[in-house]
Amino acid sequence: MATVLVIGASRGIGLEFVRQYRAAGDRVIATARDDAGLAGLKALGATPLRVDVANPASVSGLAWQLDGEKIDIALYVAGAWVTADARTPPTREDFDRLMHTNVLGAMQAIPQVAPLVEAAPHGRFAFITSEMGRIAGVDDSLAWVYRASKAALNMAVASAQHDYPQAILVALSPGWVQTDMGGAAAPLRVDQSVAGMRAALDGLGPQHKGAFLDYDGRPFEGW
Repeated sequence: MATVLVIGASRGIGLEFVRQYRAAGDRVIATARDDAGLAGLKALGATPLRVDVANPASVSGLAWQLDGEKIDIALYVAGAWVTADARTPPTREDFDRLMHTNVLGAMQAIPQVAPLVEAAPHGRFAFITSEMGRIAGVDDSLAWVYRASKAALNMAVASAQHDYPQAILVALSPGWVQTDMGGAAAPLRVDQSVAGMRAALDGLGPQHKGAFLDYDGRPFEGW
């Protein structure tokens, strides 16, 4: 039985990770920012923690809530989205929301969680990113603030790997998924994407440290 931490598990991909790992018999610790989310996690048999990744003060309390756990698999799933293109500069509100959620929250979680991942044999820490966060291969400016935030997240993960050599840190793209962001036209159901990512996590080895991978475990080219 593995101990799994899911940061950002109120809905969508994060909640599906909780469902699947609990169905497999694993122990799951998961975070949500409100009472409804915490109740949903408890109903699935997870240990719920109140954390709002968009609030730096909230994320900074994660370590004491985990209280020395050994984490076999940690997942940073929380994310925010905005569709604006480069014709108009982002509002300060949009910029702060995306950067706090997609980047700063992850950067605050790393020094609190990565040591707990290193304490477990073959510990893995995955950050759910996006194909839009590739450095190369940008075809248009749609969602440019979102792209910038995910590119920054990918670089943060690759950089942090050097400080936590006993863990495997990866940026993991879920693909185009039928969530409120991906829409109904997306080719992947949430359960399919999460099943693929779980298999990819199971197959991680030292050669994947600091890598940017698709949901099926293939490395992204042009990164």
